[in-house]
Amino acid sequence: MTKPVVAIVGRPNVGKSTIFNRIVGERVSIVEDIPGVTRDRIYSSADWLTHEFNIIDTGGIDIGEEPFLDQIRHQAEIAMDEADVIILMTNGREGVTLADEHVARILYKTKKPIVLAVNKIDNPDMREMMYDFYSLGFGEPFPISGSHGLGLGDLLDEVAKHFPEDDEEQYGDDVIKFSLIGRPNVGKSSLVNAFLGDERVIVSDIAGTTRDAIDSPYEFDGQEYVIIDTAGMRKKGKVYETTEKYSVLRALRAIERSDVVLVVLNGEEGIQEQDKKIAGYAHEAGKAVIIVVNKWDAVEKDEKTMNHTTKVIREQFQYLDYAPIVFVSAKTKKRVHSLLPVVNRANENHSMRIQSSILNEVIADAVARNPAPTDKGRRLRIYYVTQVAIKPPTFVVFVNEPELMHFSYERFLENRIRETFDFEGTPIRLITRARG
Repeated sequence: MTKPVVAIVGRPNVGKSTIFNRIVGERVSIVEDIPGVTRDRIYSSADWLTHEFNIIDTGGIDIGEEPFLDQIRHQAEIAMDEADVIILMTNGREGVTLADEHVARILYKTKKPIVLAVNKIDNPDMREMMYDFYSLGFGEPFPISGSHGLGLGDLLDEVAKHFPEDDEEQYGDDVIKFSLIGRPNVGKSSLVNAFLGDERVIVSDIAGTTRDAIDSPYEFDGQEYVIIDTAGMRKKGKVYETTEKYSVLRALRAIERSDVVLVVLNGEEGIQEQDKKIAGYAHEAGKAVIIVVNKWDAVEKDEKTMNHTTKVIREQFQYLDYAPIVFVSAKTKKRVHSLLPVVNRANENHSMRIQSSILNEVIADAVARNPAPTDKGRRLRIYYVTQVAIKPPTFVVFVNEPELMHFSYERFLENRIRETFDFEGTPIRLITRARG
């Protein structure tokens, strides 16, 4: 099931990013302390009461050297393309400006629900400033304060009223859904066509010629699949085709619907920063992941090139050390069908359950070989481990004092589990809890 998408739109300096961070619950424009995972995030998951949704901060979409009003227009158009509900953000202290009216005229063209938010209303005495905003034509404005967190509950209640009804999954449990994600022009659509054997998806050297995420049912060797191709960008000729951040917006929805995610790299161009950002979303979502190096036919190589490229990928994607790497050429179809057995294995491992008795034998042996280090005279004691979930496999480790579980020792236990059981292609998660 796909989460609804909410976009925050408005002119600069009305507090879009502040509200975005408030709704998400943390400051997300950060650099994470994992090599190769950078965060300049404009798209994040959030929840309100019983609702889970994704949210876009259009203030983070950098259009480049565009004129002021053109920037606003392009950001608003991205929101109109992507969102189920749009929050139009304004600044109550400055009143309705020409730029606010410019955004409103753009939003009139969409049939998406628009919720009008008036920011920087920090106390009840300021509410009389809101009346001018009725002139924008979007009904009752909601007073909020990003700096103090006021009014967000009422705003989100209204937003949630406009969420679309949940769509029932149209595919059976036995069908493996896998998506291809990556920067524009890495060859995602060409790979889909290589699988399907016909030109079912538009292919061009121009980045962004795939218009939407496209589902392609497919059967091979008795197994049914759905291949989800993702658009890098849309609207040929629009300025925002040049912003690679837009490809992230396309990838997120496909990742949510997938069992297995194929992170496609361009073998000719090597690894770029956007590759690592997009792959990081698949890892965070807990999906099974395969790294696919496409256009391998165009790479000048000798007997050492594949090993060297593998080493570079492992260095750049340290958080994906569990992901198998497959070198293919969509153009010549070389090794393309070798991907499907890897997809099958990753999907199976993603759903694997381990008996508690066997799991605890493995952990007991690991602890006997490498006891947990002491911290100020206290030693971590592991009492019991049990698997509590699949997709991804998730284990709860019951201990005496959870704060004694150092990251390095948790990593050691994860490695021992991986050495014993075949979890290639899937992340696994360990959760430390106090016994009782």
